[in-house]
Parts: sequence; C-alpha cells; structure tokens
Amino acid sequence: MKALSTKSLALAYDGNTIIRDLNLAIPGGKITALVGANGCGKSTLLRGLARLLKPQTGAVYLDSAAMNKLSTKDIAKQLGILTQAPIAPEGLTVHDLVAQGRYPYQSWLQQWSQKDEQMVEIALATTDLTEMADRALETLSGGQRQRAWIAMALAQDTDILLLDEPTTYLDLAHQIEVLDLLLDLNRAQGRTIVMVLHDLNQACRYADYLVAVSDGRVYTAGEPNSVMTQEMVRDVFGLECRIIPDPVVGTPMCVPIGKRGRNN
Repeated sequence: MKALSTKSLALAYDGNTIIRDLNLAIPGGKITALVGANGCGKSTLLRGLARLLKPQTGAVYLDSAAMNKLSTKDIAKQLGILTQAPIAPEGLTVHDLVAQGRYPYQSWLQQWSQKDEQMVEIALATTDLTEMADRALETLSGGQRQRAWIAMALAQDTDILLLDEPTTYLDLAHQIEVLDLLLDLNRAQGRTIVMVLHDLNQACRYADYLVAVSDGRVYTAGEPNSVMTQEMVRDVFGLECRIIPDPVVGTPMCVPIGKRGRNN
C-alpha cells in the first residue's frame, strides 16, 4: 500500500511562504481530510503533495522515494489529483474526459489499447456514468460532472487520490452523492484518499483521519474523535462552538455559537 509523507516541507507562492517546516504522514488505505480556515494553506499543501508545487525546502515522499526524483509519468501512475473547479473544453463527452486519465500509459510505442478502454469502462461503471458516456459534459448536473472528473482520476488506476474541495459549488444532495462515492471507493478498493473539505461535520463523518491546518502548519492530526474539539475549532477557526455526537453516525459534530446562541 502506497504511503505519502512530507519532511520539513516548505511551499511558497510568488516568494511568499505558505507552508512552513511541515512533517506529515498520510495513512495508507484511509480517507484523510485537510481542514482549516480560508487561506491557511490546505490547498497549497494538497498541491505540494501532488508535486504541482516545487518545495522551497524539504521533500514529499511517495513510499521512500522523494517525489522530485520521480518522473511525471511515474507519479501519474501512482497518484491522481482532482483540482478545485476543473474546466473541460466545450463539447467534450464524458467518455472523452475519462479517457484522459489514461495519458500516463500512452507513448509513441504504446497507443490506445484494450486495457485502456477496459479501465475507462470500469471507471464509468464505478461512478454510475456508463449510460451517460456519450453525453457532453456541460449537459450534466453538478454532481454528475464531479463524478465524471472523479472517473477520470479513477481511470488513471492509482492507489492514491487527492481531491481539492470535491464538493465545492454542489448542493447538499450532490455533496453527499460525491462523498458517498469516495467512501465506497475507499472501502471497496482500499484507495488512499486525501481531500480538502470546508464542512467540518462532513469531514468527521467521512474521514478516518483529520489534519487541522493553521497558518501553514499542522495544528493537530489524528482520528476525528481526538481532533474535533472545542479548543481546536476556537484556535483554528476563531469560532466558539459545542461538540456533540452526530445523531446519525455518532461522529463528532460541531455546533457553532453565533450571536443567536449567546446569552444576552
């Protein structure tokens, strides 16, 4: 099972350091959620884990190999990423989009093969999109489009999936649809999934492991029951709250205290 980790990692945009001296080990075969306030560095960290950002210092490791020593194709065969709000050319069909997940396996000597088509068909079936394969992507609902992008990542046939806010811009029903799909992929196939989530209660419900990021550093990490505390929410999000059991699944649930919840 592939392991993903960082050692003394620093990441920057335009010379501004966002992630500082970060040491992190992602549990293999589990769902990990990165949580934190806007601008804390969650998406930057995810991009660093995917080698979309070059480290200032330190390194990201895939198993024991530093990722900057691996070729782009080698990484793409082991790690798939879905960025936030991806954009596809107009008129692209679902099948065509999913087929792009097979690019790491193409070369001058090896063109499209029966194995490639088989992996696309499996990805479409897994995401319940087989009957929509010939439809243009823009004709789908938000949840269906997001499933198509996830299918593209699945077609890469990687052990690790990284997703940056996969529920962004989706209504609640479609959010749960996408999160249920990711949970099924993890439980049925053992894929390691790392995703940035804004909703703390969804993160607790769907993730096995939480990483709370604050000011470019890991504030705390562990199972939801240990990470989701009133103190963490206060320190990381600047918000008073109460933590109670989720009435459906029993995981920690954050109940924020706004003006209407305060005693006058």
